[in-house]
Amino acid sequence: MFSLSFSRPMVRRTLAAAIIGTLLSACTTLPPYQRPSAEIPAQYAGTAAGWTQAAPADAAPRGPWWTIFGDPVLNQLEARIDVSNQTVLKAVAQVQQARSMVDYQHAGFVPTVTAGVGVDRTRLSQNVEGKSLAGQTVPDYSAGVAASWEPDLFGRIRDSVAGAKADAQASEADLEGVRLSMSADLAIDYFSLRSLDTQKKLLDDSVKAYAAALNLLQQQLKNGAIDASAVAQATAQLEATRTQDTDIDVTRSQMEHAIATLIGEPASTFTLPPNGSAVAAPIIPVGVPSQLLERRPDIAAAERRVASANARIGVAHAAFYPNLVLSASAGLESTFFAPWLTAPSLFWSLGSQLAGTLFDGGQRKATLHGATAQYDGAVADYRQSVLVAFQQVEDNLSALHALSDEAASQQRATTAADLSLKLTTNRFNAGAVSYLDVVTAQTIALTNERTADQIAARQLESSVLLVKALGGTWGA
Repeated sequence: MFSLSFSRPMVRRTLAAAIIGTLLSACTTLPPYQRPSAEIPAQYAGTAAGWTQAAPADAAPRGPWWTIFGDPVLNQLEARIDVSNQTVLKAVAQVQQARSMVDYQHAGFVPTVTAGVGVDRTRLSQNVEGKSLAGQTVPDYSAGVAASWEPDLFGRIRDSVAGAKADAQASEADLEGVRLSMSADLAIDYFSLRSLDTQKKLLDDSVKAYAAALNLLQQQLKNGAIDASAVAQATAQLEATRTQDTDIDVTRSQMEHAIATLIGEPASTFTLPPNGSAVAAPIIPVGVPSQLLERRPDIAAAERRVASANARIGVAHAAFYPNLVLSASAGLESTFFAPWLTAPSLFWSLGSQLAGTLFDGGQRKATLHGATAQYDGAVADYRQSVLVAFQQVEDNLSALHALSDEAASQQRATTAADLSLKLTTNRFNAGAVSYLDVVTAQTIALTNERTADQIAARQLESSVLLVKALGGTWGA
């Protein structure tokens, strides 16, 4: 245990240096930050007036948007995204890494303190004149504490902290973007699988009907009521439909495996029972407020990266100014072990250094130009994100409008094809037409039914993509 005493002039100089450092720490080279402007239309094309301009807002709440489809199986699958999806877990780790960088940069505000204990033995050359210990071996016992602190005179540390915070916020927005993307991919794959189940049921029913018709025709051929061409046509139709039915199984398995990967489960252990019931696409209001674009995490991340790039300009500016380093050390040192821990063995030092670079061949200037260029690039990325966001919303609004008309038209075509099949079958039974006409009518009816289901699946997909383009839940 020991105490330190300093002369009053030394104390005054040290306190003065600390006060000056504290006052100068109010200076900053960080350029004032303003969110970049972006050209945003007042409303979407083809929608009602009243849409307002949008800006990124990564703090806006994002709910479980998939519940608007009212499918409990989908809800259970979506709940596993946050827990088991490896892409989401990686994004979570990246957020934690970015937050640790904030702590790392923030540590620059406090002094660095080191401590150590050492024992050395040194032999001095005997052939050196003027040394009282020449030719002798001298031990040295020491223990001490040293501290150094660099006051943030021109905001270099604060700018670094601001940049790290902006990067962390961008990583958090990236995480939200990954969650939104993974949940949207899962919903699209799930609805695609449901569509395949519907088509599978349709093809299974058709195979059964065609097989029954073939058996009837084969009996009629034995009875001599028809010729072999009708049986050949029915056989070709049955086998072609069976081929389509088998192909549905292959595609469904691949879709099921994709869903398993998204929820973090091995494909070999995951199954979804077939469900051929129809799923209705939710009616998304035409007047969806454009404020929901504020929920897009990619726009929020792009804006935060602009702020981070702005902070790096401040760091580059601070390099043109000198650095002040305050240091202090104290400890005990002795050649002999016995008096090592006594007051006469005390040593201490206080010091300060103000140093700056006078010439570096243009390195700092080049760094500043690079930081400015990086900022300009981040602004361009932000504006591009806004443009892409509006494009995606417009694309899916247009797709939903077109698919609505297409579905209505296809329904009329399906109804007409079913009526044509019924009338043609009646005429064949009456002997007015050949079985080729029946096969043709059956093929047309089956094709129209499958097309109607595919349009319904596309409507569901466009609905998911629209919600994704809006950044999440569009409901109140």
